[in-house]
Amino acid sequence: MYRTTPALVLRTVRYKEADRILTLLTPEDGRMTVKARGALRKGSHLAAQTEPLCYSEFTMFGNRGRWTVNEANRIEDFHELRQSLSALALGCYLAECLEAFSEENIPEPAMLQLGLNSLYALSRGLASESRIKAVFEWRLAAISGYEPDLLGCRVCGRADPEKALFSVENGDLVCTSCQNLEPGYEEIRPEELRLMRQVLTAPAKKMLSFTADPETMRHFSDLAERYFLQKAERRFGSLDYWRSVRFSEPRTEPQSKDGGEAPEENSGAKAP
Repeated sequence: MYRTTPALVLRTVRYKEADRILTLLTPEDGRMTVKARGALRKGSHLAAQTEPLCYSEFTMFGNRGRWTVNEANRIEDFHELRQSLSALALGCYLAECLEAFSEENIPEPAMLQLGLNSLYALSRGLASESRIKAVFEWRLAAISGYEPDLLGCRVCGRADPEKALFSVENGDLVCTSCQNLEPGYEEIRPEELRLMRQVLTAPAKKMLSFTADPETMRHFSDLAERYFLQKAERRFGSLDYWRSVRFSEPRTEPQSKDGGEAPEENSGAKAP
């Protein structure tokens, strides 16, 4: 049985002398594991199309639940990421997160779209790495069923308390009046709460289009990482590596200081 599908290459593993085992993220079948025979052989027509972080259209043959790549046509390889060690490391973290939260035989169009838009913004320098990472973490958590409840206090139901407290463990809010009844919450400023709500509800092409002062952005990013890792219940080696290299090379300003627009379906990397 043959089938053709676009897919983002999340990870590759060498198999035997010249083959690759690919972990793909597809819109209709979620995460897939497939074999690319001869992909490492010199002159192979599958070499470039099966590189990690490459978005390609794959034609595969299936037999008894095992899939083998017959053809692959590259759609977008995000080649600009290879020009920055820090950007490449963050791209690998995004891919590792997508692999961890995706499932086999479960359609993942929104997750694939988020991954493509984040990689596009990262490769084109549309926003800072920390901004892209934080937005990706909040939205991937939400897509995966862990969207925080930011509507109001979980105890009294007050919708917009003057001072709100957020629980990284529970993913919800309490107001200061109910703080003593619910331990383990930390205060967040109104602008931080507004930013969290905006990022979680914004259309895909506007997910990076917001303004925030440095202190708000710092706390927003810190909350995103802690909340995401708490839901993932694991560590990511690529995240540790990104932290180690992110300040080791000259920094350049993103093209758009307010984050620009991450295209919902850009010409280079179309998400379904």
